[in-house]
Amino acid sequence: MSFTDLLDSNGVYAQDFEHGGFDGIARSGVAILTCMDSRIEPLAMVGLHIGEAKILRSPGGRVSTSMMTGLALSVQLLNVDRIMIVPHTKCAMANGSDEDIRAVISERSGLDTTWLEFGTTPDQVQRLQHDVRAVRNHPLIKDRAEVGGFMYDVDTGLLEQLA
Repeated sequence: MSFTDLLDSNGVYAQDFEHGGFDGIARSGVAILTCMDSRIEPLAMVGLHIGEAKILRSPGGRVSTSMMTGLALSVQLLNVDRIMIVPHTKCAMANGSDEDIRAVISERSGLDTTWLEFGTTPDQVQRLQHDVRAVRNHPLIKDRAEVGGFMYDVDTGLLEQLA
């Protein structure tokens, strides 16, 4: 498998690249933690552009340890004072269990995956509320950033605030 097509596309992209020189600060003060799903365009969905927000992605938009570290760094070092946690409708991480995912991966790869935790949950709202509370109570974030939980509808493009 080759990356030639992607590198060729990058060459075209770079010809008209106008976004150099940014310092990495979130100009709008926003961090968005969302799912890795390719149907989600985090900046566009809230009317922001390159350089205006920090973007973190995880399976299901879940706040894992590494995501919490990224959020704390965003608040402490990168001008973030608003955090959006955004899972989405029709998410594979909400349709089944870790056991179901392990079974599929084991069937395809022939490998034991019992040691992996994927963080699936059928109750996205409960998980979102839990994650929002955890971020709000983090000592490097609380009192420094507003935290909201939102559901993104992949069929309409609309956000609904749930926490």
